[in-house]
Formats: sequence, structure tokens, C-alpha cells
Amino acid sequence: MKKTSQPKISEVKRFWHLVDAKDKVLGRLASEVSGLLMGKNKLDYVPHLDMGDYVVILNVEKIKVTGNKADQKTYYSHSGYPGGLKEIIFKDLKQKRPKEIIKLAVKGMLPKNRLRSPRMKRLRLVVGDTNKYKDKFVNVNGKKN
Repeated sequence: MKKTSQPKISEVKRFWHLVDAKDKVLGRLASEVSGLLMGKNKLDYVPHLDMGDYVVILNVEKIKVTGNKADQKTYYSHSGYPGGLKEIIFKDLKQKRPKEIIKLAVKGMLPKNRLRSPRMKRLRLVVGDTNKYKDKFVNVNGKKN
């Protein structure tokens, strides 16, 4: 009788993925990135282990949304004090803190459990084309680029 093999967290190999957000739709990009952070692209994926990879997203300021969301989508935050509700629309948040848009979208698509925080730490957001993580990427042959 064969036994099901269970991967060990020490055996997990983490790779670096480079994603360009230029002219991509926010939700589609966030779902793709959340799958990479969870490790769903790996053959030995199990939901209770953190098997995901590192993801670097370039050009976060050039993300797009469809329809009228640029004017209508609202982000809320609360300070915890009475009357402390703040709101900002997508267009203004994109000008002030473009990284925050993708960070919130990806965080919302990850499972709400204790693995969410370590997965979010492997997400790197870069404004512009400059990539300071380029020495981390490995090509198919296992050599650094």
C-alpha cells in the first residue's frame, strides 16, 4: 500500500517571480500574485504549509481598473476613535501611495489565517522600472541571471 507523501517546510524551494503591472487590470493581477504567494503553482502544494514564492511587481503606478472604478472605488480606514473614519477614492490613492492599492488587493485575496502575514512579507512592490532584486532571480537552468 502506498502512502501519501507530505512535503516538509525545510524542503520548500522558493523562487522569485517578476511581474510587470503596466496596463494590467488590478483584480486579475492580484489573483495571479496571490496564487504565487500561496504556492498554488507548485506540484506538491498543500494548503496548511507556507510554500509560496517571492513576487516582485514593477510599475505599480501604472495599474488600471475597468469601468468607472477610478472615480467610484473608495478605500476606508478607521483610526479606532469616534469619528475616525477616513475615506479616499482610487484616483487620489493612486497619486499619493500607488503601492497601497496592490497591497490591499493582494491581501484581500489571500486566506484569512496565520499564514497571511508571512506571505505578504514576500511581496515586493516597486514604483517604476528599476529592479533592485534582479540578482535574486534564477533562470530555468538554476543559474542566477
